[in-house]
Amino acid sequence: MKRSAAWFLASLTILMTGPLLMAVSGGLHGAENWQTASRESADIAPKPDAFDDAVVQVYGARAWSWRGYFAVHTWIATKEKGATQYRVHEVTGWRHYVVSSRPSIPDRRWYGAEPTLYADIRGDEAARLIPGIYDAIQRYPYPTEYEAWPGPNSNTFTAWVIRDVPGLEVALPNHAIGKDYLGDRLIAAVPGGSGYQVSLGGYFGLLAGVREGLEVNILGLSLGVNPLALGIKLPGIGELALRNPNAMAESAD
Repeated sequence: MKRSAAWFLASLTILMTGPLLMAVSGGLHGAENWQTASRESADIAPKPDAFDDAVVQVYGARAWSWRGYFAVHTWIATKEKGATQYRVHEVTGWRHYVVSSRPSIPDRRWYGAEPTLYADIRGDEAARLIPGIYDAIQRYPYPTEYEAWPGPNSNTFTAWVIRDVPGLEVALPNHAIGKDYLGDRLIAAVPGGSGYQVSLGGYFGLLAGVREGLEVNILGLSLGVNPLALGIKLPGIGELALRNPNAMAESAD
């Protein structure tokens, strides 16, 4: 019993080190009031009036308040060829119908948090993917359900849409808590396309994929390695990598 307790405490300490470091580092200075927090563009996406081709992008930013020590909020942005505005597709937990798919700023800050571009697909490939994305959004199985932990939440939605659209292969970061929530399923393909994962309700699981590398999920917190990205994955901190394994447009930074 003592040995088991010692292993449990050691594992818990390792899992919580990342979130605790984020909390004490001062790297996250969330606005005092969400109503006044910045929702301005970060100037990452191409301007629709200057870029005629179709665009599909996947973003993430630190979650609001203390949740940002643990996780990011993710979303998908699309622009059809010739369109003068983007549509942003995401899940938020403060309404009955949690799915939102509307014209909006694709790269806006998430209540003060700077967005990170995970994937950037443009041109004919993006045009081919967009109808499938719209269809997948309509078939999302949890349109009126939201649980911040372990899911279904905003990251569950993003991962579900990516899995459901053939050719949309995007590896989400390990601190996108909720991406591993599979509902009643035990096994599923990884969002990155080549690989599989096993998940027990989002609480425990194992993931292995070409784009994602290897992840171990314990109580929703994931750690692992990513050989393709030359990186390691730490709970709360995310992936420290030298490369992005996802598709990125040549003009994207």
